[in-house]
Amino acid sequence: MKVEIYSDIACPWCYVGKTRFERALAAFPKGSSVEVVYRPFQLDPSAPHEARPHHEVLAAKFGARAAAMDRQIAALGAEEGIAFEFDTVLENNSLLAHRLLRFTLEEYGPEAQVRLKGRLMAGHFGEGMDIGDHEHLTDAAVAVGLDRDAVAAFLSGDELHDEVLDDIDEARRLGITAVPTFVFEGKWAVQGGQETSVFLQALEQVARDTAAEHAAEDAALATDDAGACADGVCEVPAADGGAAR
Repeated sequence: MKVEIYSDIACPWCYVGKTRFERALAAFPKGSSVEVVYRPFQLDPSAPHEARPHHEVLAAKFGARAAAMDRQIAALGAEEGIAFEFDTVLENNSLLAHRLLRFTLEEYGPEAQVRLKGRLMAGHFGEGMDIGDHEHLTDAAVAVGLDRDAVAAFLSGDELHDEVLDDIDEARRLGITAVPTFVFEGKWAVQGGQETSVFLQALEQVARDTAAEHAAEDAALATDDAGACADGVCEVPAADGGAAR
């Protein structure tokens, strides 16, 4: 099974969703066979490329409600084992970090990408990491097993810039307007940082539906084969374009 997760690094509900989904994956009997890939999404693509204190950014968007919003998500995070230290959070444009995640996927594989996603979220929300800073991003990548020189070289250029922007545009074309969104097998979607039980039910349901589809395909193939060999012989194309028996 493949699960594609559309999320932004600077999205607290994405962090909650990631934590709950991974807990469900650990409880899913076939969890080790599930491939998880993170896809980029930007809640604020117009955000400036400079670090700003979280409280200032949130207050500019939501006014007096900002502090209460932070308290609510911090309390929820504590229940999930997540440390939301909003006093130290720095907001920045997340495009560079998304490029690094795409680079990690292509060069190191999905498991390394998942590890880096977790490191970036933990750093951003709990350690004052600037997700637009080359040194901070490099340190995060090295912490999860990537090569420092390769990461530094990548971040110094513009590789995968257009590709990541295309991925973000594709997400919107698919109708994804809010994150996190979890897409199972390219067909079924679960939106939001749902409870662990909801993710577990989704994994189990998709596994059943996929197995049923495969069984139906196998049955149809068996029927087709039976028809082609109904006379005890099977027809194959002959070299001259005719049929050989």
